[in-house]
Amino acid sequence: MATTTRDTMAGSGQDEEVTLFVARRVEPGYEEAFEVWAKDILAAAAAHEGNLGTGLLRPAGPDDPWHLLLHFRDGEAFRSWQASPARAACFAVADGHHHEVHRHEILGMEGWFATTKAAASKGRPPVRWKMAVASTLAIAPIVVTSALLIAPHLSGLPTAVRPLVTAPLISALMTYAALPVVTRLLRPWLFRR
Repeated sequence: MATTTRDTMAGSGQDEEVTLFVARRVEPGYEEAFEVWAKDILAAAAAHEGNLGTGLLRPAGPDDPWHLLLHFRDGEAFRSWQASPARAACFAVADGHHHEVHRHEILGMEGWFATTKAAASKGRPPVRWKMAVASTLAIAPIVVTSALLIAPHLSGLPTAVRPLVTAPLISALMTYAALPVVTRLLRPWLFRR
């Protein structure tokens, strides 16, 4: 029987991104067959409208579960995937040698932290206040650098347009550079309960 948890965070709306974090235990000797099945279902999810990405994390040890990550634009896209014929078709051909042992639906930014290997090994993302601290440490240097180096060159643009120039740059640097580094440096603290 799978353990199912669902975060119901105050103020969370339908527009928040949803990350589904599923752990599946695979019977010994069926790992290759499971990996083929997992790649098929993740490919089907990736092709589903509103999917923002998928991932497969192999077990850290021989008795540990595999983890599948599916990231959706919002709750509507997530529910649409859950009810889709493509998902049902994947489960229809499952060989029965793997089963779900944990499911966690994560809303908003928590999903980013859930995709790290540390979160997969713990089976959960860090507590929210620690994610806020890590995010602040990651974004603060980028915002300050942007204000010092980029903002002076944008002074000729209308005030409402300036953030449209800097926001994509800040977002990309946050996602692909700063947050991975901060998460790696703070890993022991972030994932300690």
